[in-house]
Amino acid sequence: MGSLQEDVDALLEQCVRMIAKLDRALLAQARELGWSDSVARCRAIPGIGPLTAMALVATWHRGAFCNVDAFIAFLGLDVRVRQSGRWQGRRKLTKKGHGEIRRLLFNAAMQARRNALWAPYYLRLRDRGLSSTAAFVALSRKLAKVCFALLQNNSQFDPLALKRTCMST
Repeated sequence: MGSLQEDVDALLEQCVRMIAKLDRALLAQARELGWSDSVARCRAIPGIGPLTAMALVATWHRGAFCNVDAFIAFLGLDVRVRQSGRWQGRRKLTKKGHGEIRRLLFNAAMQARRNALWAPYYLRLRDRGLSSTAAFVALSRKLAKVCFALLQNNSQFDPLALKRTCMST
């Protein structure tokens, strides 16, 4: 089994090198398009990596969004409520946006949950009775909203401002 471990280690090292090469290619493409500042702003958010940042910036440039709700709806992370009179239906995501961006945001939320900035928000959602999947989706929405604000205002990520404003919602 010892010889297999060496092969596994070599394969993992090759994968790490390939991911780094892909990240460099993405950042070069962002520079070529003039999006490097926007990508850097999004990458400053804990949990958001180069691929997710590039996808969010590309989505941002794809449409003219009048507000954050339009951006969230475009991503397919908005909630559809079905109810009539006394009947209360289940709330579901519309999933009308691009599924790959939702997957990237979900993975970013799983990573962000490990950060001290986002962990309390995730734990509050879990304490309210949400499943882990629902809490990750809510955190995904939060990450997308923060990215939208940074892109719209051309501002830098400030974790202290985040704690003062929107972490309780």
